[in-house]
Amino acid sequence: MAQTARMNPAFLPEPPQSPAAKAAYEDDLAADGYVNNLTRVWCWRPDVLMSFQNTRTELLSESTLSSREVAVLVAATAAARGDSYCALAWGARLAGMSDETTAAAVLRGDEADLSERETALADWARRVVTDPNATIEADTQRLRDAGLSDREIFEATTLIAFRLAFSTVNDALGARPDAQLAEKAPRLVREAVTFGRPV
Repeated sequence: MAQTARMNPAFLPEPPQSPAAKAAYEDDLAADGYVNNLTRVWCWRPDVLMSFQNTRTELLSESTLSSREVAVLVAATAAARGDSYCALAWGARLAGMSDETTAAAVLRGDEADLSERETALADWARRVVTDPNATIEADTQRLRDAGLSDREIFEATTLIAFRLAFSTVNDALGARPDAQLAEKAPRLVREAVTFGRPV
């Protein structure tokens, strides 16, 4: 995914300056060293961005899903959705919790080297993304059989839905993955992301 010279980072121009937008930009600079393209898009309504982030944090704050399980779930969701931005971000995060081979495999839809719970979560993410109306009770039973509680199944499903909403806004408004994000991602993760908007 080569960077195209002078390509706009999104379809919307830079949002108006406001204290909330400035705070979001400063958070990005502190965490990543640059302002993310998706933050520029979302700062047309920085209050909504903050609400979304707070809701997602609240969902996970009391969840018993592990950080690695969440990373598998989000990486599988992003890949199934064809979202290059989140696939690079969460593929890199998963690689840091496991290794780049495992992360790249999840992005390609391969479940090698995952635990039974992680495999069930990745498969569930793909089913929910592809066609939520096609899921059947046996699918949730498979999650239970892998050791997930009903509350964890609800949390995982809600997290998938949140990620789909987030990705839809980013993708529809043309937010391109940041060059810095792609450069920091492990090589195998970058090579596995053959879909979505270019860097």
